[in-house]
Amino acid sequence: MTEEQDDMELIEDEVDTASDGQLYEHMRMEVDQGQVPVRIDKYMSEHLPHSSRNRIQKAADAGFIQVNGTPVKSNYKVRPGDVVTLMLDRPHYDTTIEPEDIPLNVVYEDDQLMVINKPAGMVVHPGVGNFHGTLVNAIAWHLRNLPTYDPNDPSVGLVHRIDKDTSGLLVVAKTPEAKTELGAQFFNHDTHRSYQALVWGNFTEDTGRIEGNIGRDPKDRQRMAVFPPGSDIGKSAVTHYKVLERFGYTTLVECRLETGRTHQIRAHMKHIGHPLFADERYGGMEILRGERTASYKAYIQNCLRLCGRQALHAKTLGFVHPTTHEQMDFTSELATDMNELIDKWRKYVNGKIAQ
Repeated sequence: MTEEQDDMELIEDEVDTASDGQLYEHMRMEVDQGQVPVRIDKYMSEHLPHSSRNRIQKAADAGFIQVNGTPVKSNYKVRPGDVVTLMLDRPHYDTTIEPEDIPLNVVYEDDQLMVINKPAGMVVHPGVGNFHGTLVNAIAWHLRNLPTYDPNDPSVGLVHRIDKDTSGLLVVAKTPEAKTELGAQFFNHDTHRSYQALVWGNFTEDTGRIEGNIGRDPKDRQRMAVFPPGSDIGKSAVTHYKVLERFGYTTLVECRLETGRTHQIRAHMKHIGHPLFADERYGGMEILRGERTASYKAYIQNCLRLCGRQALHAKTLGFVHPTTHEQMDFTSELATDMNELIDKWRKYVNGKIAQ
């Protein structure tokens, strides 16, 4: 990943409007003397191939693109000698991935790949506010003696990601060939992935299918929203769910993904009225079902203390091995906090617990 690509991703993922405080230079380019006048969003998209024109337009709208020291809109036409800069409201940070001695739960490993069971609370990849202590730093340490593995080479490493507060299985490619082959399987939806989630509410059916485009919520850019299938907003997404266990006010479900969009299960479940238990970003920290008694409120608070993150675990992962072409299937146990949370609901339903 280039530094320019990384900077533009910061704009998309973290920033809505320009800060009133100091801005810091993240990129600078001078327009060639032979350049014909052209819109700055088109010019930058041609010179930053990893950044979309839409992303650049959003950066300009937020006041982060300057020409000769003055913010410009995306329809500004660059001229020979113009100095174009990308300014952000945080200092430039070296995103070089360094090995860090962090324990890993390696489920499987060979010369081509690794399967890791990630704990909840571990960020997968460095980003704003989390430049150290991430899963890729831990992988870099684990593979530090492998000469062919460069943690800063995008042609190797993580094939997919899960959220910081989601636990469960991930696959890592050790070679470019393995990442290309595995990446194609994820892109073509040829992998098999299932999650278990505790969600608010009961279901009338035992199984169901959720289809709806996933894109950024225009009211909260830290959250994803669901848009009509076929819409020009967001990306198509399909989630299948099956009820595993009912607790009256909450339900344990299995979710199988056809697609792998950001926050897909969390956004889809909120969309159908069943936010994940303890999912603060999607409203799951509120008491959405149940009684109004003090004892029930105390019980929910105790549940939240047991599992204070979205109750979501990437339980199974299946793919075809990139070189042996054998089907590889992995299953992981639920994280301890989710197990304890589910057991607490079982006891509640059976009338064996007051709080």
